[in-house]
Amino acid sequence: MKIAKPFPEGRRKLNSSQIIALGFAGVILLGALLLSVPEAAASGVSTPFVDALFTAATSVCVTGLVTVTTATHWSLFGQVVILLLIQLGGIGVVAMATIIFIGIGRRIGMRSRKLIQDSYNLDSMAGLVKGVRKILFGILGAEALGACFYAIRFVPQYGLPRGIWQSVFTSVSAFCNAGMDILGENSLLPYAGDWLVNLTTIALIIAGGLGFIVWWDLADRCREVFTKKLSPRRFWKKLRLHSRIVLCTTFFLILGGAFFIFLFEYGNAGTMGGRPLSDKVLFSLFQSVTTRTAGFMTVDQGRLSNASVCLSLLWMFIGGSPMGTAGGVKTTTITVLLFTMLAYVRGKDDTEISRRRVKESRVRSALVVVCAAFAVWFAMCLLLLALEPAADLVDVVYEMTSALATVGLSRGLTPSLSLGGKLAVVVTMYLGRIGPLTMATAIVLKAERKSNGVRLPEERVMIG
Repeated sequence: MKIAKPFPEGRRKLNSSQIIALGFAGVILLGALLLSVPEAAASGVSTPFVDALFTAATSVCVTGLVTVTTATHWSLFGQVVILLLIQLGGIGVVAMATIIFIGIGRRIGMRSRKLIQDSYNLDSMAGLVKGVRKILFGILGAEALGACFYAIRFVPQYGLPRGIWQSVFTSVSAFCNAGMDILGENSLLPYAGDWLVNLTTIALIIAGGLGFIVWWDLADRCREVFTKKLSPRRFWKKLRLHSRIVLCTTFFLILGGAFFIFLFEYGNAGTMGGRPLSDKVLFSLFQSVTTRTAGFMTVDQGRLSNASVCLSLLWMFIGGSPMGTAGGVKTTTITVLLFTMLAYVRGKDDTEISRRRVKESRVRSALVVVCAAFAVWFAMCLLLLALEPAADLVDVVYEMTSALATVGLSRGLTPSLSLGGKLAVVVTMYLGRIGPLTMATAIVLKAERKSNGVRLPEERVMIG
């Protein structure tokens, strides 16, 4: 007599993409349940589940769009839950689970290592557990340093207990590129001319958005220079190509964005017109940085000029860099595509950057990521326009770009959304956090299929 097995033999195991997608969804649902209890609200009354779900999703997806004011609606318990969700979303569900397993002494198997590799889009599994430890210590160190700088301003203003809590919450949110704060309804608008608060926030946003691979590369090269194993003149050349692409692209986007926003908003009375020159420079720099998936604001986004709105949309879509806390299609993706276009115009077969050839598979991946992101963005914009027929087109496009790129900037549309509109934004934030490409492979049980070696006949197709 055969004994029935608990699972059919033909049942397939979940692949890495599916586990990552379900992991984020599970944490969002758990967070929503915790935020929906009466103790999580400052009023002691249960928050509607859709608003609790929206807040949990925006926290785990480190986006920052909110339907209720974080500072006034949630109790201390609710704010602690939100902070933990932000931290979990910034580190990554898979990496956090790995840290817990390490802490309890559980062995990390090959499947778990594959999950970490896929979660951070790494090329190999060498030193993954050690790398996760370095990520954790780096994140906590950066957030602690940021909290110390914030405390210089917030402790005298709010008192010791509340000032420390404000500092810690803002630092974690800034480094994780979440854009949520407990300062009030106006985000950082009251600190628009405060250089300490602005520069601390900018530094944390950039640090989180660069990506951990760049951190390690810079730290290794600095160590070699300090031990005199590397000449300072060769510092730049010894960096990985990935690091050089990230640093150059980030530098260009920040300074280029600040320059154009300064020009576009210089005489805009609704933003920085009439302010001192130093405030205009600070505002321009902050807006350029925050649009790359951070979500804090020092000016009302609804008062930006049309030119600044268009530039902000592009900067949000690009986002930060791989293996960091930022969203978007990533700086390296855009750079690879630009150099591919340049190579094609020059008649070259290969994509070349800094005298190095980029693998063809990477070029195809970059193309797929951008096309998938654009498809999701267009579909969700269309859906929200259908659900919110009275909403302004620019506001909808700005909202959905911010949601997909996990930025968190809004022109004031979020609180007025209907039930269907809120759910549409939640889905967009979720897709933006796990990545359109990851979601696509999660649906397909076999993410990678082996080629059968057969190539079909070639046929010419007219282009352009």
